Amino acid sequence: MANKVIITCAVTGAIHTPSMSPYLPISPDEIAEAAIGAAKAGAAVVHLHARETKDGRPTQDPKMFMQFLPKIKAASDVVINLTTGGAPTMSIEDRLQPALQLKPEVASLNMGSMNFGLYEMIPRVTEWKYDWEKPYLAGSDDRIFKNTFKDIAHILQSCSENNTRFEIECYDIGHLYTAAHFLDRGLVKAPLFIQSVFGIRGGIGPHPEDVLHMRRTADRLFGDQYQWSVLGGGRNQMYIATQSAVMGGNVRVGLEDSLWIGKGQLAKTNADQVAKIRRIIEEVGLEIATPDDARKVLKLKGKNNVNF
Repeated sequence: MANKVIITCAVTGAIHTPSMSPYLPISPDEIAEAAIGAAKAGAAVVHLHARETKDGRPTQDPKMFMQFLPKIKAASDVVINLTTGGAPTMSIEDRLQPALQLKPEVASLNMGSMNFGLYEMIPRVTEWKYDWEKPYLAGSDDRIFKNTFKDIAHILQSCSENNTRFEIECYDIGHLYTAAHFLDRGLVKAPLFIQSVFGIRGGIGPHPEDVLHMRRTADRLFGDQYQWSVLGGGRNQMYIATQSAVMGGNVRVGLEDSLWIGKGQLAKTNADQVAKIRRIIEEVGLEIATPDDARKVLKLKGKNNVNF
């Protein structure tokens, strides 16, 4: 409980589409503004995807990332975390490129192949802005997010000389064991940054007992060799984050994970969600971590040792 809480903000992601919220950052300027705003509100880390400006489609083109990364770096001391997840429709090589070429302090990495169901979001949309959105969501009932052991090893080995650390995303208990396997192989090094994901269709559920089970298992596997964080999908976001904080863990919020700030109320900015969880954390007597606190705890290489 003495540790400061690291707030990660996931700014835009590949789960939601533009028709779901008018507040979802799409253009490079919008993504930069959202990330800088989240940092000012208290996020120590921002987790970033890129989108095509013309229609909001997810992209892993490093050139798109370079339209906003230098702006964020110049305006803020925040830790920048780039996705290797991209979208389930992309190849491993495409998903790898931003982390490989741009050499961030942190990159995300999913610990397994899995069903990733987004199709239940379709009835919530009354009008579609772009032709790609509905088929993208509908096709998720027959689509697998692919990250085999070989894929994970390839990503880790490809980025090994970059000194990039990984936000190790665990959507189920077995993913923790996979992370332990790669620790044993020496492809990841302590301290691990374990991000436990709850409430995504295809992964572990959002019940408080699920959160406890994840934490207990991670403690048994990693002991003092890791930092624990959580994200809850959709309406699960804030109460799972609160549970983690009071258990001594870290938290992730942001419009990638949930479009909402309260029941029936869309969040207008990522900063709104960061500010809300910050209030909760501080109301229960805890402190939030600064970017430099996060760098120290996670043993990061520093903002000037990146390729952007």
